[in-house]
Amino acid sequence: MTRPLHVVMFADQHPATSGGAQVAMRLQAKYLERAGHTATMVVPERHSWNQQHMGAHTYVEVPSIGVPPDWEYSAVWPGVRADRTVDAGMTRRVMGEGVGLPDVVHVQGDYWGAVLGYRFAERARVPVVHTMHNRVDVGIEATVPFPRIVLAALNAWRRAMLPGSGAGSDGWAYLRGLAQGASAVTAPSTHFARRLEQHAVAPRVESIWNGIDDDLLADHADPVASGALVWVGRMSAEKRLIPFLQAYADSGIERPVEIIGGGFQRDEAERFVESRGLAARVRFVGRLSYTDTLARIAAATALVQTSIGFEAQGMTPFEAAQLGTPALVSDPDIADEMGGGIWRVAAADTEAGRVAALAETLRRVERDVASGQTPQPSERVRREFLQSSRTAAMIEVYERVLAR
Repeated sequence: MTRPLHVVMFADQHPATSGGAQVAMRLQAKYLERAGHTATMVVPERHSWNQQHMGAHTYVEVPSIGVPPDWEYSAVWPGVRADRTVDAGMTRRVMGEGVGLPDVVHVQGDYWGAVLGYRFAERARVPVVHTMHNRVDVGIEATVPFPRIVLAALNAWRRAMLPGSGAGSDGWAYLRGLAQGASAVTAPSTHFARRLEQHAVAPRVESIWNGIDDDLLADHADPVASGALVWVGRMSAEKRLIPFLQAYADSGIERPVEIIGGGFQRDEAERFVESRGLAARVRFVGRLSYTDTLARIAAATALVQTSIGFEAQGMTPFEAAQLGTPALVSDPDIADEMGGGIWRVAAADTEAGRVAALAETLRRVERDVASGQTPQPSERVRREFLQSSRTAAMIEVYERVLAR
């Protein structure tokens, strides 16, 4: 590297909200700064509780509307007003705060964040690196009625926002249209990178895992064991919290459960727990800071990962492995990526079959823990899943793009 870089990141949600992509961007910015570079994060303004900030000077916040009923997340209309806000914020950073001109745009969003990022890159005449975090097709199918119509409308919106970004009406066409403007595309897992290549989103997609914060790992002390199974995530259909609770109820095991996070399905999940008489054993912790979430994972007997086919990486099993906590993994791609140290849930063709398989795996967890036969997390994951090494790998991508 001949000089420090100024990397401008664009996201769909504020980095202080819940989600793997948000954690990844927050840590990438932190370790870029530590390596002597400058990071600016262009994000929607927030409308709810405050979690943690790296310092307001690193943000350019775009006017947004809160998304009910949860209000943690925001939506942005990426029109002229938003573009002007981005330009004014970057002028403040460069002229008022004395940081260097932007060198590269790193898009870490798939909707308004991507549109704003690509348009800013064109105005600033800098290249784009796009990290794909989202299985758009699976997510929309799991969360909205008439998903084919929604995907067709989404592609029409994408073409209106980014003229010349290609045809098509499905989720892969949507991502392919975005990636047309990228100089490099990365994904946070090998399985998602290969899938993107297979669907011609980009001719080459480099796999660069998201990582855990080295500092938190270094400061980590062995916690008092909770004995619980811990589930972490956004409470929405694609994350499959309700099927997990159904499987837990059917399994008959007595081990307590901690549910960390929030979202649209919390009320439904709490009603189900009450209806099945599980309230004494299932605790809804709510949203926690990144540090506190990792502490609860470290204290747990096992982490439970339940989404299938949706995750671009699925960070929580990797975080658990770094903390010495084994994971029960439903997604076969994530299970393969981790390379062992897990309980793998058997595949099934129906949702009822998947719930039954999850219930049987929960029983197996209970038996193995009782007999002292818990799996040991993969050494490769514990060695390589560190944000410092992941940021170094991404810097190599930035420099390769700039060299071209």
